[in-house]
Amino acid sequence: MDQVLGQMLRQAVWERLDMLDELASSADNGSLLSVARSELPRLTHGWRALLASHAPDSRGRCPECSSRWRPHAALCSVWRAAHEHLVQAESVSGTISPKSVPAISGARQAVSRLRHPMSLFPAGAAAR
Repeated sequence: MDQVLGQMLRQAVWERLDMLDELASSADNGSLLSVARSELPRLTHGWRALLASHAPDSRGRCPECSSRWRPHAALCSVWRAAHEHLVQAESVSGTISPKSVPAISGARQAVSRLRHPMSLFPAGAAAR
């Protein structure tokens, strides 16, 4: 059940991102302004919540990415991705172009495999 719910949640997020990409590339200026006013606060709140959960602990480690046997520095992949997409991309070009983002289908597959490595195995192989 958790796997099905996880798949549904991921699909909903990808669909929302696809919708926002479509609006950004084809909506008129009035619609863009309306979407920006409603979506930008949601997106910045989401980034802040995600980054807060990856804030360094008292030992300077990321509490989400670390385990007891594998500590991970606070500059984890989430913080590196945030910097790359929110700061670095803008400082390089002045704006973020949809063409600078990898193809959505490839990104979906890569993220799905990274977050759920068991999906790399055929059904039933993990149970053996």
